[in-house]
Parts: sequence; structure tokens; C-alpha cells
Amino acid sequence: MPPDYSDPSDREKDRQELFRRFSRGGLARSRLRRLLQGTVWPLLIGSASAAKRLLDFTAAALLLLLLAPMMLRTILLWQATGRHVFQRTPRLGRWCREFDQLSFAPRSNRLFRIMKSLGLISLPVLFNILKGDMSFIGPRPVSPGELSPRDRMARRRYDVKPGLIGLWWLRQRGNIAYDSEAQVDRQYVDSQSVWGDLGIVLRAIPAVFYGKGSTDAPDSLTILGMPIRNLTMSEAVQAMADFLNGTQPRQVCFVNADCANLAYRDPEYLSVLRTADLCLADGIGIKLAGKLLGREIRQNVNGTDLFPRLCEALAESPHSLYLLGARPGIAEAVRDWISQNYPGARVAGCRHGYFPPEEEPAVLREIAASGASLLLVSFGAPRQDKWIRRHLPETGVKVAMGVGGLMDFYSGRIPRAPQWMRDIGFEWIFRFYQEPGRMWRRYLIGNAVFMYRVLVEKYSRRDRRSPKASNTER
Repeated sequence: MPPDYSDPSDREKDRQELFRRFSRGGLARSRLRRLLQGTVWPLLIGSASAAKRLLDFTAAALLLLLLAPMMLRTILLWQATGRHVFQRTPRLGRWCREFDQLSFAPRSNRLFRIMKSLGLISLPVLFNILKGDMSFIGPRPVSPGELSPRDRMARRRYDVKPGLIGLWWLRQRGNIAYDSEAQVDRQYVDSQSVWGDLGIVLRAIPAVFYGKGSTDAPDSLTILGMPIRNLTMSEAVQAMADFLNGTQPRQVCFVNADCANLAYRDPEYLSVLRTADLCLADGIGIKLAGKLLGREIRQNVNGTDLFPRLCEALAESPHSLYLLGARPGIAEAVRDWISQNYPGARVAGCRHGYFPPEEEPAVLREIAASGASLLLVSFGAPRQDKWIRRHLPETGVKVAMGVGGLMDFYSGRIPRAPQWMRDIGFEWIFRFYQEPGRMWRRYLIGNAVFMYRVLVEKYSRRDRRSPKASNTER
């Protein structure tokens, strides 16, 4: 169909556009633009790679120079006590090139055990960085055959050199390694920059004290009298799915440092947590408490990160959910978020939490009539968990859980902390920054009180395990 040139200016615009694109000057400009695109972009990438290589080489050389006396002494000692000084472990580097990662060869002496506990056994890896096999920042160095480059998701990790620390390393120590290692590595490669690597280095400083989450930790544990099911995020989603397919109504609670402080002063709330069907570890405070008490927490299973994964599971099931709580309009905004991001997940109803006590029976009837299987209650702790305990049979749902401020985040009323703060467990600092007048007591005083109580539990248990001294002298 020919163009409609009822307006003479349209014809002139088309003529000028054709001249700009296909005249001799236009074709020359097009060729120049393609040339620049084909050379400038690779040059930029090469410059960034060269800058990172220069930083790696300089830092490795300086560290080797500073550690030279200790390294030389260790090498001489190792030569005197065994045949091999270095252990060589096959690894895959950039573009799947195989190299040997160096470390001190194992010995059956006390010095080796001390160096291993301090992480000094891996010092020879600085030679790998100096040589260019590895970088300080990058994906974890893997053995041949561990993560195949034939896997589409894992393939991208081999576009960069492996490193001593990286995004996956941070997520593990922050207990938020919910995605697969290959997915996290791809996120790193797609967004890699010198400034991004510097950010990982800075984030590694607090993360190194957290320790790595343990997948073989106990399935259940107790902190300050609160029972916690020690699940990963995927295991928690599966447990919720099992509850939804069951016949008995279930209550799910999230336990963080503030919940522990509240339960310490509120026997009714502590009773609710002790009798709930599932209590999940929420926040960096619980992780640190578990580490101090020798009960490692597998992952930070907080409601905010659980929610989208739960919506994804609901989208593939016949179950629906009901949203109750928060300010007027917030629950409706969360419903809209669900419909946009998980259109298969059905919201049976929603209602704000600012209703008078006389309307409570009508609210309960509305929830029961909706036919929802899952109820999310956002009243704040401990009110939401006590309310669920009192009214769970009347709601008619299979599963009910208190979700705190989750709805404020997904409605957009309150922005969530950036990912880099979540990686190192500093999300609470961001919340304090947003609402200092409301949060200062909870975080500045509450966190200190919580850790004090954990230390009291730790050392009181140690005292009970130690043998009692005799009151009589022989």
C-alpha cells in the first residue's frame, strides 16, 4: 500500500530521510558507524580486562613480597618434612583451559593444622594469579567435569578467569544463595566491571566473618527457646507445597532477632512459636546466633525472598491465596504485582488490616468464603502470629503465615535494600535508614540485646556441661 502524502510535509520528510541514509555521505557515515561499533566496543572490553589484569598482577606481587619471609620458611620446612612442597589441583580457567591450582601439600603435623585453620595453606595460589591463571575476583575455580561448558547456563562462567572470591562466595556467606551457582556466575559475568569487583572486595570484609552456610547442619535446632526448622529456600517452598496438599490447617512463622526479643518477654508469643507447624530462620542475626551456638543455619529463609518463589509454585497448582493486612490499598497493589509477574497465581481476595474488632467475624467469613488455600497476614509480629493461632480453623485455609512488612515491599510503598546490601546481611541498616524514628530501638538496642542473650545461652550451657568442682578438699 503506497504511503499517504495528503500532507506535503510528510513527502519532504521521507525524501530527506532517504537522502540521509542512501546518499554517498549517508552511506559513508553508516560504514563509519559500523566500523566504530566493531572496534570501539572490543577496545573498551579489552581495556577493562587489561586494567583488571594489571590490578591482579600488582596486588599479587605486593602480597608475595610482603609474605616472602613466611613463604620461604614454610617452603624450607615442607622440603625437610616431605618430598613435595606444593599440591597441584587440576582446575578449569578462562575458555576452559586447564591449569594446576597451587596450595601447600598436606602434612600430618600441628603447623599444617594451624595454617589450614587460618586459610594460609592456599597462599601459593598467589603464583596462579601472578601467572594469569586466576584472578582475585571471579567465579569459583572448578575441577574438570564439575560444571560442564556444554551446560548453557554454566558456559558463561568460562568467559572470565576464576577467582578467590566472587558473587557466589558472597551469597553463600550471606545465606542467600537461593539460585544455582551457574546462575549467579552468569549474573557476575553479565555485569562485570572493575568497580563491581571493587564492590565485591569491600563486601567480602564483613562476609568473611559470617562463615559458609553448612548444608549438612541439623534439620532442627533451638535458639533462645525457639524451635527452628533448618531448611533451605527450596526445601521451605516444598514444605509449603506439602502443607497445601495436606488435610490439616498449618501455621508457618518466620523467626528473626526481633521475634526472639519479643518472645523472650511474651510467653504467649513464645508458646505460639513453639507450637507452630513450621518456624523458619529469618535474617543475619539468627545466622550469627547459630554460628555462636555451634548450630549452623543453612539459609536465610525470609518471607520477602520466599514470596516470589511461592507465587511461582502457586501458578502451577490449583491453590489460591488471600492477602490480609497492611494499610488500605497495599494488599490490592500486591495483588496487581502478582498478576503482572505470576499471572497463573490466583488471588482469591484481599483486605487491609485496619478494621475494627467488631468487623473481625465478617473478615473471617470473607476469607473462608473465598476458598483460598494460603493466607498471608501482615499485622506485624507478634500480633499476626497470635491472630493466626486464634482464628486458623475459622479461616478455612490450609496454610496461614505472618509476613510482616512483605506487602509494603511488593506494593512499592517501601523500597527494598539494594542487592549488594542483602549480600552481606546489611538489609537491616537500610531499613533503619528508611525509618530511623521507628526502627532505632529495634535495631540499635534490640540487636545488641539479642546477641547478649545468645552469649548468655552459649556460656550457661557450657557451664552446665563442665564438671562441678568438689566442695571438699582431700
